[in-house]
Amino acid sequence: MHVNLLIRNVCVRDDDPTVDIAIRDGRIVALEPGIDASADEIIDAEGRAAIPGLIEAHLHLDKALLHRRLPARFGTLDEAIRVTGILKSRQERDDVLARSRQVLDMAVRNGTVAIRAHPDVDLIQGLIGVETLLELKSEYESLLDLQIVAFPQEGILKSQGTYELMTEALNMGADVVGGCPYNELNWADTQRHIDMVFDMAQRFDLPVDMHADFADDTTDPRFSAIAYIAQKTIDTCYQGRVALGHVTSLGSLDADTLGPLMDQIRAADISIVTLPATDLYLGGRKDQANQRRGLTPVKALHNAGVNVAYSSNNVRNAFTPFGKADMLLIGNMLAHVAQFGVPEHQQAILDMGTHNAARAIGLDRDYGIAVGKQADLVILDTYKVADALLDIPPRSWVVKRGRITVVTHHHAEIHRHACCCAQ
Repeated sequence: MHVNLLIRNVCVRDDDPTVDIAIRDGRIVALEPGIDASADEIIDAEGRAAIPGLIEAHLHLDKALLHRRLPARFGTLDEAIRVTGILKSRQERDDVLARSRQVLDMAVRNGTVAIRAHPDVDLIQGLIGVETLLELKSEYESLLDLQIVAFPQEGILKSQGTYELMTEALNMGADVVGGCPYNELNWADTQRHIDMVFDMAQRFDLPVDMHADFADDTTDPRFSAIAYIAQKTIDTCYQGRVALGHVTSLGSLDADTLGPLMDQIRAADISIVTLPATDLYLGGRKDQANQRRGLTPVKALHNAGVNVAYSSNNVRNAFTPFGKADMLLIGNMLAHVAQFGVPEHQQAILDMGTHNAARAIGLDRDYGIAVGKQADLVILDTYKVADALLDIPPRSWVVKRGRITVVTHHHAEIHRHACCCAQ
């Protein structure tokens, strides 16, 4: 047998011996110890661990790396939207491309093989975010899969003309219908916003991905729309085609109230994408004591069988002044704050950045380290899969569609010097 790439001596499951992975025409054709094959390229992993390629299910590229241009001072959601709105009005195509490339390069180096990006579509910056991402989608085609969401950050009804811009974005080639229902003036408009998003999605036969429930509590119904969205998903037969980012208000509910909502989310097969870097930074700002974590109830959702994923969301702007598009770093953060420390919970977090994220953005059928799947994987500079989130190791090799896209040489020496004090 001749293959394009042969990976030898790699750890795929910690309890099993190392295996070889044979890849031909971008797909895994064999996965077993001691494969007898010739190859165009060979990687000797020397026992290192491999995981499926990481997936950023929710990332903003057009607003990335703006943190020093007009720094936010209060760290609230309202301020972040206002500051970013000012900066969006000054967007220039070449600058958006340059900043987006910088973040995409970060992600590729960190083992990300797919991204769902949410460019703003509104009357402030028009379609520059979609236009630049369509260019980058082609430019980065060999490095990662890039999905584009038509995202109405400023609302739809509140910002007349946005719906028409979203339609234009989808006609241009955007892949997903976005929504931001909390950014309307009242609950009736929030409901109408959701209805319009689903109507558009059905018309174009595209999935839905909305920013929803971004608040610390549910006193304002605009920030507690999950039940309405779940019922709409079921009524439109959109089960499995809806993802929601943030959904932080669920974290304020008691168990008796949360339980039926989680049942409804699971019945609608909605994926929840938690965004811990942003949600922790912006959440609980008004609390004077016992400051809330501002996170969706990850453990409860996971235990209830809801598909939970996580992502970086923003990288260095008013919403999130930190980040480097590293999913293992975000996963480590999430494991801490969600109190997912036991071994099976650490594995669950790793799944949230890989298999669950693939399901959230509709890539799960062709994903994973298994025969017949697309060869998208990361070989880590550590020797147990279980240590991925602990070590946050260098990504020794990244493979996308069977092609090596990243090689990281990492070697550090510790120099110990004996004491040479005078006697």
